[in-house]
Amino acid sequence: MPDKSTGVAVIISTVIIGFLIVAGGTFLPSWGSFQVKPIQSVTVVGEAKSQTKTQIAMFSAGVNAFNDDKQAAVDEVNRKVTAIVDAVKTFGVQPEDIQTENMSIYQNQESYYDSDGHQKYRPGQWNVGNTISIKLRNVDQASALSNILSKSGATNVNGPTFNMDDTSGVANGLMADALKNASDKAAKIAQSSGRKLGKVVNVTEGYNPSTPVYMMGGGGLGGGSGAPTEAGSGTVTKTVTVTYELE
Repeated sequence: MPDKSTGVAVIISTVIIGFLIVAGGTFLPSWGSFQVKPIQSVTVVGEAKSQTKTQIAMFSAGVNAFNDDKQAAVDEVNRKVTAIVDAVKTFGVQPEDIQTENMSIYQNQESYYDSDGHQKYRPGQWNVGNTISIKLRNVDQASALSNILSKSGATNVNGPTFNMDDTSGVANGLMADALKNASDKAAKIAQSSGRKLGKVVNVTEGYNPSTPVYMMGGGGLGGGSGAPTEAGSGTVTKTVTVTYELE
Protein backbone atom coordinates (compact mmCIF):
# COMPACT_ATOMS: atom_id res chain seq x y z
CA MET A 1 0.00 0.00 0.00
CA PRO A 2 1.58 3.36 -1.04
CA ASP A 3 2.67 5.80 1.68
CA LYS A 4 0.27 8.78 1.96
CA SER A 5 3.12 11.20 2.69
CA THR A 6 4.85 10.22 -0.53
CA GLY A 7 1.70 10.90 -2.52
CA VAL A 8 1.29 14.33 -0.96
CA ALA A 9 4.94 15.22 -1.79
CA VAL A 10 4.41 14.25 -5.43
CA ILE A 11 1.30 16.43 -5.67
CA ILE A 12 3.07 19.46 -4.14
CA SER A 13 6.05 19.06 -6.49
CA THR A 14 3.73 18.86 -9.48
CA VAL A 15 1.96 22.07 -8.44
CA ILE A 16 5.28 23.96 -8.01
CA ILE A 17 6.51 22.84 -11.44
CA GLY A 18 3.20 23.92 -12.92
CA PHE A 19 3.68 27.43 -11.60
CA LEU A 20 7.15 27.60 -13.13
CA ILE A 21 5.89 26.68 -16.59
CA VAL A 22 4.70 29.85 -18.32
CA ALA A 23 3.59 29.90 -22.00
CA GLY A 24 5.54 26.80 -22.86
CA GLY A 25 8.74 28.10 -21.29
CA THR A 26 10.48 27.86 -17.94
CA PHE A 27 10.29 30.76 -15.49
CA LEU A 28 13.61 31.40 -13.66
CA PRO A 29 13.91 33.89 -10.78
CA SER A 30 16.29 36.85 -11.38
CA TRP A 31 19.05 37.33 -8.75
CA GLY A 32 20.64 40.44 -10.28
CA SER A 33 24.25 40.71 -11.56
CA PHE A 34 27.65 40.50 -9.76
CA GLN A 35 30.74 42.23 -11.10
CA VAL A 36 34.28 42.44 -9.61
CA LYS A 37 35.95 45.75 -10.29
CA PRO A 38 39.74 46.19 -10.00
CA ILE A 39 40.90 48.31 -7.06
CA GLN A 40 42.38 51.62 -8.14
CA SER A 41 45.40 52.54 -6.07
CA VAL A 42 48.47 54.74 -5.82
CA THR A 43 51.93 53.71 -4.55
CA VAL A 44 54.38 56.23 -3.08
CA VAL A 45 57.72 56.18 -1.23
CA GLY A 46 57.89 58.04 2.07
CA GLU A 47 61.21 59.10 3.56
CA ALA A 48 62.52 60.48 6.85
CA LYS A 49 66.11 61.37 7.78
CA SER A 50 68.06 61.97 10.96
CA GLN A 51 71.61 63.18 11.61
CA THR A 52 73.16 60.84 14.17
CA LYS A 53 76.58 60.96 15.80
CA THR A 54 78.89 58.16 14.67
CA GLN A 55 79.09 55.34 17.18
CA ILE A 56 82.40 53.51 16.67
CA ALA A 57 85.96 54.28 15.55
CA MET A 58 88.00 51.60 13.77
CA PHE A 59 91.80 51.39 13.92
CA SER A 60 94.35 48.96 12.55
CA ALA A 61 97.86 48.56 13.94
CA GLY A 62 100.53 46.40 12.32
CA VAL A 63 104.07 45.28 13.03
CA ASN A 64 106.66 44.15 10.48
CA ALA A 65 110.11 42.72 11.19
CA PHE A 66 112.99 41.71 8.91
CA ASN A 67 115.72 39.32 9.96
CA ASP A 68 118.03 36.71 8.47
CA ASP A 69 116.75 34.38 11.18
CA LYS A 70 113.10 33.44 10.70
CA GLN A 71 112.37 32.69 14.36
CA ALA A 72 113.99 35.94 15.48
CA ALA A 73 111.66 37.90 13.16
CA VAL A 74 108.61 35.97 14.40
CA ASP A 75 109.57 36.53 18.06
CA GLU A 76 110.03 40.26 17.50
CA VAL A 77 106.62 40.65 15.88
CA ASN A 78 104.87 38.56 18.53
CA ARG A 79 106.46 40.57 21.32
CA LYS A 80 105.46 43.93 19.84
CA VAL A 81 101.91 42.86 18.95
CA THR A 82 101.39 41.47 22.45
CA ALA A 83 102.54 44.79 23.91
CA ILE A 84 100.11 46.70 21.65
CA VAL A 85 97.19 44.44 22.60
CA ASP A 86 97.98 44.82 26.30
CA ALA A 87 98.13 48.61 25.97
CA VAL A 88 94.82 48.73 24.11
CA LYS A 89 93.13 46.51 26.71
CA THR A 90 94.51 48.66 29.53
CA PHE A 91 93.05 51.68 27.73
CA GLY A 92 89.64 50.07 28.06
CA VAL A 93 88.97 48.28 24.78
CA GLN A 94 87.26 44.93 25.34
CA PRO A 95 89.02 41.74 24.11
CA GLU A 96 86.15 40.93 21.73
CA ASP A 97 86.80 44.25 19.96
CA ILE A 98 90.42 43.34 19.16
CA GLN A 99 90.89 40.97 16.23
CA THR A 100 93.78 39.63 14.20
CA GLU A 101 93.36 41.04 10.73
CA ASN A 102 96.34 39.67 8.83
CA MET A 103 99.44 37.54 9.45
CA SER A 104 102.26 36.92 7.01
CA ILE A 105 105.60 35.11 7.01
CA TYR A 106 107.69 34.93 3.87
CA GLN A 107 111.29 35.04 2.73
CA ASN A 108 112.41 37.77 0.39
CA GLN A 109 114.16 36.79 -2.81
CA GLU A 110 117.27 38.82 -3.64
CA SER A 111 118.36 39.18 -7.24
CA TYR A 112 122.01 39.07 -8.29
CA TYR A 113 124.11 38.47 -11.41
CA ASP A 114 126.55 35.61 -11.74
CA SER A 115 129.95 35.85 -13.38
CA ASP A 116 128.38 35.30 -16.81
CA GLY A 117 125.98 38.19 -16.35
CA HIS A 118 122.89 36.04 -15.81
CA GLN A 119 120.33 37.33 -13.33
CA LYS A 120 119.59 34.89 -10.55
CA TYR A 121 117.79 34.85 -7.22
CA ARG A 122 118.79 33.69 -3.75
CA PRO A 123 116.94 33.59 -0.43
CA GLY A 124 117.09 36.86 1.48
CA GLN A 125 115.77 38.06 4.81
CA TRP A 126 112.60 36.82 6.39
CA ASN A 127 109.68 39.27 6.38
CA VAL A 128 107.14 38.72 9.17
CA GLY A 129 104.02 40.81 9.73
CA ASN A 130 100.95 40.89 11.93
CA THR A 131 98.08 43.41 11.87
CA ILE A 132 95.24 43.74 14.36
CA SER A 133 91.97 45.67 14.07
CA ILE A 134 90.57 47.62 17.01
CA LYS A 135 86.98 48.73 17.49
CA LEU A 136 86.61 51.70 19.81
CA ARG A 137 83.04 52.11 21.06
CA ASN A 138 83.57 55.51 22.67
CA VAL A 139 84.38 57.79 19.75
CA ASP A 140 85.22 60.65 22.11
CA GLN A 141 88.38 58.71 23.07
CA ALA A 142 89.63 58.33 19.49
CA SER A 143 92.34 60.96 19.89
CA ALA A 144 93.66 59.34 23.07
CA LEU A 145 93.80 55.90 21.47
CA SER A 146 95.57 57.40 18.45
CA ASN A 147 98.21 58.70 20.83
CA ILE A 148 98.71 55.28 22.42
CA LEU A 149 99.06 53.53 19.06
CA SER A 150 101.46 56.16 17.71
CA LYS A 151 103.80 55.55 20.66
CA SER A 152 103.53 51.75 20.51
CA GLY A 153 105.80 49.39 18.64
CA ALA A 154 103.52 49.44 15.61
CA THR A 155 105.25 50.08 12.29
CA ASN A 156 101.98 51.10 10.62
CA VAL A 157 98.76 52.53 12.04
CA ASN A 158 95.57 53.41 10.18
CA GLY A 159 92.53 55.13 11.58
CA PRO A 160 90.34 56.21 13.03
CA THR A 161 87.56 55.41 10.59
CA PHE A 162 84.30 56.55 12.12
CA ASN A 163 81.17 54.56 11.42
CA MET A 164 77.77 53.51 12.68
CA ASP A 165 77.21 50.36 14.71
CA ASP A 166 73.48 49.83 15.43
CA THR A 167 71.06 52.37 13.97
CA SER A 168 67.90 50.28 14.23
CA GLY A 169 66.62 52.31 17.19
CA VAL A 170 67.04 55.57 15.31
CA ALA A 171 65.42 54.08 12.20
CA ASN A 172 62.41 52.82 14.15
CA GLY A 173 61.91 56.30 15.56
CA LEU A 174 61.68 57.64 12.01
CA MET A 175 58.81 55.31 11.03
CA ALA A 176 56.00 57.75 11.89
CA ASP A 177 57.67 60.56 9.96
CA ALA A 178 58.24 58.34 6.91
CA LEU A 179 54.58 57.25 6.91
CA LYS A 180 53.45 60.86 7.25
CA ASN A 181 55.65 61.80 4.28
CA ALA A 182 54.12 58.98 2.23
CA SER A 183 50.59 59.99 3.20
CA ASP A 184 51.21 63.62 2.21
CA LYS A 185 52.56 62.59 -1.19
CA ALA A 186 49.67 60.20 -1.86
CA ALA A 187 47.07 62.81 -0.80
CA LYS A 188 48.48 65.32 -3.29
CA ILE A 189 48.34 62.75 -6.08
CA ALA A 190 44.76 61.80 -5.21
CA GLN A 191 43.68 65.44 -5.04
CA SER A 192 45.25 66.27 -8.40
CA SER A 193 43.31 63.42 -10.02
CA GLY A 194 40.01 64.38 -8.39
CA ARG A 195 39.96 61.39 -6.05
CA LYS A 196 40.12 60.79 -2.31
CA LEU A 197 42.71 58.77 -0.45
CA GLY A 198 41.40 55.47 0.90
CA LYS A 199 42.80 52.85 3.25
CA VAL A 200 46.36 51.48 3.21
CA VAL A 201 46.70 48.32 1.13
CA ASN A 202 50.38 47.48 1.64
CA VAL A 203 53.50 48.82 3.43
CA THR A 204 57.12 47.82 2.78
CA GLU A 205 59.81 49.35 4.98
CA GLY A 206 63.55 49.72 4.99
CA TYR A 207 66.37 52.01 6.15
CA ASN A 208 69.86 52.97 5.06
CA PRO A 209 72.63 54.21 7.36
CA SER A 210 75.04 56.48 5.50
CA THR A 211 78.18 57.58 7.30
CA PRO A 212 81.21 59.74 6.57
CA VAL A 213 84.76 58.39 6.77
CA TYR A 214 87.53 60.25 8.55
CA MET A 215 91.14 59.05 8.53
CA MET A 216 93.88 60.13 10.89
CA GLY A 217 96.56 61.95 8.94
CA GLY A 218 100.17 60.84 8.71
CA GLY A 219 99.55 57.21 9.62
CA GLY A 220 99.49 58.10 13.32
CA LEU A 221 103.16 57.27 13.82
CA GLY A 222 104.34 60.64 15.04
CA GLY A 223 105.18 61.34 18.68
CA GLY A 224 103.60 63.88 20.98
CA SER A 225 99.94 64.25 21.77
CA GLY A 226 97.23 62.37 19.93
CA ALA A 227 96.17 63.68 16.55
CA PRO A 228 92.96 65.75 16.75
CA THR A 229 89.95 63.78 15.59
CA GLU A 230 86.33 64.66 14.83
CA ALA A 231 83.78 61.87 15.06
CA GLY A 232 81.25 63.70 12.91
CA SER A 233 77.76 62.37 12.21
CA GLY A 234 75.99 60.16 9.72
CA THR A 235 72.60 60.31 8.09
CA VAL A 236 70.16 57.52 8.93
CA THR A 237 67.36 57.27 6.37
CA LYS A 238 64.08 55.42 6.85
CA THR A 239 62.00 54.65 3.76
CA VAL A 240 58.55 53.13 3.40
CA THR A 241 56.75 52.14 0.22
CA VAL A 242 53.00 52.48 0.80
CA THR A 243 50.06 51.57 -1.44
CA TYR A 244 46.73 53.37 -0.85
CA GLU A 245 43.29 52.78 -2.31
CA LEU A 246 41.77 55.62 -4.31
CA GLU A 247 38.11 56.43 -3.74
